[in-house]
Amino acid sequence: MAFAISLKAGNDTADPIGALWQEVAQFESRPSMVALGYPPHLTLAVYDDIPLVRASDVLREAFAGRPALRLTFTRLRFFDDPLVLWAEPSPSADLTSAHARVHACIDPQLCHPHYRPGAWVPHCTLGTQILLKYQAEAVALAERPIAAFEVVFDVVDYVSFAPVVVIAEQPLD
Repeated sequence: MAFAISLKAGNDTADPIGALWQEVAQFESRPSMVALGYPPHLTLAVYDDIPLVRASDVLREAFAGRPALRLTFTRLRFFDDPLVLWAEPSPSADLTSAHARVHACIDPQLCHPHYRPGAWVPHCTLGTQILLKYQAEAVALAERPIAAFEVVFDVVDYVSFAPVVVIAEQPLD
């Protein structure tokens, strides 16, 4: 089991991500993101373990009174090995600041290396179970232009996974 601190969009602005989840699901063995039962999100940090009290403190210290993050997505991308499709947010000082605040509260060395400062790639995952026979089509989808859309991330939370279980959350104003 792992633990994560994520920004999530529990509102209608996340509908374009949901539509992309459905589109990417056609390339998967099963619809990976819908199966999570968790809204569209951007993960800020992943840990093997962080005590609940500390995580709750971080959510409060780093995010209480902070506004919701409005992020614009302008293209799809992919990670290799395994193939993962994702939506890329445009550069955002607010998003960079949110990531930095988490790591200012919890030693970055405790975080999974891909989510540490200097290594983190902000992304909203669209699919993780791409079948080998559909990989070329999935990559072609990720390389096509898309119409820009905005998503409002209105909650930050601390979850365990998999399955995803929300342990603590902090609404954003």
